[in-house]
Amino acid sequence: MTLALVPLSVMAENPTVVKSPNGALAVKLECTESPTYSITLNDAPMLDASPLGLVANFGDFSRGMKVTDCKIDTVADTYAMNRSKASSVSYKATHLVWTLENANKQQMQVEFMVADNDVAFRYFLPKDGETGSVRVMDEATGFRLPEGTTTFICPQSDAMVGWKRTKPSYEEDYVIDAPMDQKSQFGHGYTFPCLFHVNAPTEGWVLISETGVDSRYCGSRLSDYQDGVYKLEFPMPEEFNGNGTVEPAFALPGSTPWRTITVGNTLKPIVETTVPWNYVKPLYDASTDYQFGRGTWSWIVWQDGSINYDDQVKYIDFSAAMGYEYVLIDNWWDTNIGHERMEDLIKYAHSKNVDVFLWYSSSGYWNDIEQGPISRMDNSIIRKKEMRWMKEQGVKGIKVDFFAGDKQPTIQLYEEILSDANDNGLMVIFHGCTIPRGWERMYPNYVGSEAVLASENLYFTQRSCDMEALNTCLHPFIRNAIGCMEFGGCFLSRRLHREPNKGNYRKTTDVFELATTVLFQNPIQNFALVPNNISDAPAVCIDYMKQVPTTWDETVFIDGYPGKYVVMARRNGDKWYLAAVNATGEPLKLNLDLPMFKGREVQLYSGGNNPSVAPVKVKAKGLYKVTIPSQDGMVMVTK
Repeated sequence: MTLALVPLSVMAENPTVVKSPNGALAVKLECTESPTYSITLNDAPMLDASPLGLVANFGDFSRGMKVTDCKIDTVADTYAMNRSKASSVSYKATHLVWTLENANKQQMQVEFMVADNDVAFRYFLPKDGETGSVRVMDEATGFRLPEGTTTFICPQSDAMVGWKRTKPSYEEDYVIDAPMDQKSQFGHGYTFPCLFHVNAPTEGWVLISETGVDSRYCGSRLSDYQDGVYKLEFPMPEEFNGNGTVEPAFALPGSTPWRTITVGNTLKPIVETTVPWNYVKPLYDASTDYQFGRGTWSWIVWQDGSINYDDQVKYIDFSAAMGYEYVLIDNWWDTNIGHERMEDLIKYAHSKNVDVFLWYSSSGYWNDIEQGPISRMDNSIIRKKEMRWMKEQGVKGIKVDFFAGDKQPTIQLYEEILSDANDNGLMVIFHGCTIPRGWERMYPNYVGSEAVLASENLYFTQRSCDMEALNTCLHPFIRNAIGCMEFGGCFLSRRLHREPNKGNYRKTTDVFELATTVLFQNPIQNFALVPNNISDAPAVCIDYMKQVPTTWDETVFIDGYPGKYVVMARRNGDKWYLAAVNATGEPLKLNLDLPMFKGREVQLYSGGNNPSVAPVKVKAKGLYKVTIPSQDGMVMVTK
């Protein structure tokens, strides 16, 4: 890794304009009574003057402020990743530290990183005399989009509602291409990430989120649109069953998390952004060499009744037959199998060269969950004992479910689980949870988070099946753009039930489902396959599913529009996978520019529910014409 800080200037001008290394993206900082910032791309407004600042328990840093100093450097960094869009990331940014002072001579710094398509900022508070800690009562942070902007955003649900009072869990329907003044469904604003389409005077896209959230802060969201601004909001008081404060606290000197804004005239910077990981650092070293890969899990189609010894043997054998690395054993295993027989089951899995993930409830005093194991992950003494047992048995990871919102105590629990798991060589998947916020780089044993209307909803409601294509065309632009997404998809059963003549009808084609393995990114993919798919699914699909990787060295956006269609390419080693799906409701004709396939022969997977694979030659200039039926897709793979 290289890191360079190159001083450019020291000044205290008001206003201050700081530009990205290529000069296209500019942030204007101004402070009269209150500090504000605005963003332009190629001189076109992407964010109008928006408020900055916070209110602490010992001082107000949102008004009555004046600028006392401004320092600007350039920052360059290169780092390795093994669980996201790219295996090696290089970036360069203009780094600004803006020092402000309130009427009581108390200081706050606002730190900005301005890259060619990304802006990140956070607040820093120094130690204030004998005051060594701060409680942040409110953030003035806001986002003022230009008039006429439309939204692609997910409403924040009520707290302590839903299944066994487990919400909010980032699992609501997105609002698509809606006006900004449309009120959120539940009146609590919107969960990160939030995508906006700027329409005038120049078309642009803006993705707003946050990163670097750990045990020293809470997770945040956006308010409803009011007075032209989306304001940053802390968790709702009802979250975590009313326990814990809404306001985060940390030791001084200290910083808030980074607020991130990705900007582009096209969607390419949105899909390819690495800003969630650029400015965070690993919080501890990996205790072992964590290996990622593919897995099966019985619960997604065979449900609770399959969590027994004999059915899990079938899924272990299924993973082995597919050449998969893992099997996930879901809820109720402690009751239906038990710890003692689980030891025998784990030994059996190892005899088949399959490793095991075990499900746990986050448990505790914040919901009414009965599925076991419960009351283990929320207690440090019990948790460490349980994890030592898993280490002794050779378990490779855990899936922890049903969390409690975004208050600081909940974020602390995530971090404690991750840290204790790393001490025992365990990887961690989170489910029924918040979004990751830079966690792929911060925690080396972190695998992924659900935080989306994932595959289980297809099993539960026909409506989710009816909307599968639409939602698939949202996630690469929004949820999966900011972090790993534990979706658990790729169904090859026509009906979603253990019995073939029962359950919801899948509306998408088999080739569409194959495409989701590339479109959705998570380093361990527990696919929604069932053992009988080996004989009843098309052989071409099974052969593909035996080979598809789950980690990527490069990600390239090709074409698309949120909710309508998406075309993406990812590279694993020297092999490229391109996936496209269509949710427009009619055949989609595309003229694709595929530079990675120039003049090459590739394997084309097409044919909907009568899938086939055949070699095709891409023209020397990389141009390729294709028509994709509605609810269908295609996959192209280099040989």
